[in-house]
Amino acid sequence: MTAARSSDSGYAGSGELDRYPYADAPAAAGATIPAAAGGHVAPAAPVWDRPDTDLATRVSRRAATSRGRGLHGQLVQQLGQMIVSGDLGADRPLVPEEIGQRFEVSRTVVRESLRVLEAKGLVSARPNVGTRVRPVSDWNLLDPDIIEWRAFGPQREDQRRELCELRWTIEPLAARLAAGHGREDVQQRLTDMAEIMSHALVQGDSVTFSRADAEFHALILQVAGNRMLEHLSGVVTAALQVSGGPAGGCDRPSENAVAHHVRITDALAAGDGAVAESAMRQLLSVHTETHVPQPRPH
Repeated sequence: MTAARSSDSGYAGSGELDRYPYADAPAAAGATIPAAAGGHVAPAAPVWDRPDTDLATRVSRRAATSRGRGLHGQLVQQLGQMIVSGDLGADRPLVPEEIGQRFEVSRTVVRESLRVLEAKGLVSARPNVGTRVRPVSDWNLLDPDIIEWRAFGPQREDQRRELCELRWTIEPLAARLAAGHGREDVQQRLTDMAEIMSHALVQGDSVTFSRADAEFHALILQVAGNRMLEHLSGVVTAALQVSGGPAGGCDRPSENAVAHHVRITDALAAGDGAVAESAMRQLLSVHTETHVPQPRPH
């Protein structure tokens, strides 16, 4: 879910903003995705002890994107949300036949969906044991999908705090390292994103604002000259994708936020790492005073 890149420059080029896989607008109130095609739900086995309406409510939050996922993608989304929300607790067995019957999908779709969840650390499959839900300590918490699922589940507050603390740790450093990167095309793109955010703020277009914001921050991580920081750009993008939700990104659309983006852009162009780092810290502090990392009692 990191920003798409142009083939020649290695970075997102001008006019490519619409190619980014950002979240669609929230689904209309009351919109749902049925748990099974045709409205028919197979009799619930013991493993499925939550009513379908709970699942439909959760899935409706992401209905717009799920419609484009196909059966495989929708099943991954549904099972992932159920695991992350705690509906399917740790060590709970997942029987492929029961899943297939409940959601009326083929064994192939179930098998491929479970493989995706296994790659994310949510489930494990072992001979003579079957597939079981893994504890939170085994999850890939930096996976963009898991970030999204936690953001709209019971762990929303923890997810918001943890994302903000992570961004507070890595992004000021990335801004300092990115100063003087010498890429005119990247510098122009950062300037363009700041201008787009400014116009979007005036027009009240939060979707465009968040898309430009996500690219802005991803670009800084990509030009910091640190491959590990670049790898984390997907985490920041995911954080900004859920902006506006209950566990949204650290900063909100405001004139103050736009001004800090402009300061960062100017400092990067001037090669002033100290100012770029300071401006990034101020940006991440906008509207997030309660989430600025503070020592917590043990």
